Amino acid sequence: MDVQELLLTSGRAVAVYALMLVVIRVLGKRTVGNFSAFDLLVALMLGEVVDEMIYGDVRFIQGTVAIVTIAAVAYLDSLLSFSSRRLESLMEGQPTIIVKRGGFQERGMRQERMSERDVLGALRSQGVRDLREVEYAAVEHDGTVSVVTFDWAQPVVKADVDPEMAKARRAAIGAEDEPPPEKRTDSAKAFGLDASELG
Repeated sequence: MDVQELLLTSGRAVAVYALMLVVIRVLGKRTVGNFSAFDLLVALMLGEVVDEMIYGDVRFIQGTVAIVTIAAVAYLDSLLSFSSRRLESLMEGQPTIIVKRGGFQERGMRQERMSERDVLGALRSQGVRDLREVEYAAVEHDGTVSVVTFDWAQPVVKADVDPEMAKARRAAIGAEDEPPPEKRTDSAKAFGLDASELG
């Protein structure tokens, strides 16, 4: 097998990777289940190449080139996503708000192709019985639904009622009860949105 054929194999692997990434992103986050788009794509492609190599449908060297190429592209993707929030948003997507202040968000539900029943089922799986308790619910980039309830709907913890536990909490997290903006999981920055979109 000549070098040109190996380069063609590498080029095809990159092209298939890019095509499949676009298809997975278009189909939406729920398509990938509990994986990120990258994880699913790499698992599918490597599984297929290994299968072909084992059964002798492709030469070992050709399969090795494909595997190394897929691994290199996946590594490059993760490196770019880590180094740039904008690239991460483009490649992985960002959380999609499906419930806001106790009401369904039609735009987000349409984007994720979720019906009201789908949303209610996702909330139930998080232990939420009443939609009105939900300040925000979002479909994360890996297809899971995360829920932030209003402060008044959150369960009481020992530190709320026991002075000794309150003292231990203050010692662990500092004097303030409210986390600083960079530590909040429900801030506009954490969702990758403008503050006006969450308001």
